[in-house]
Amino acid sequence: MSELVGKIPKPQMRSLLHRQIKRNLLICGIGVAIAGSYMRFVYGDGQKRAYAEFYRTYDIEKEFQRMRKKGLFDSCDADD
Repeated sequence: MSELVGKIPKPQMRSLLHRQIKRNLLICGIGVAIAGSYMRFVYGDGQKRAYAEFYRTYDIEKEFQRMRKKGLFDSCDADD
């Protein structure tokens, strides 16, 4: 009868907290590396491209004339 019933393994009580901390730090490190890579390559580079495109097509003289016509400047008359 004793051969049919398997032995229950003893619970691991020593160094349990240390192993869990090591595992959690490893998982956290991998998560931080993935998040950092995402922010650098996907989000950051996308923002750089968007700013570069905006300033490549930005016409400051046209923008100045638009704001002047609205009367936003005190030093210039709003000519229509």
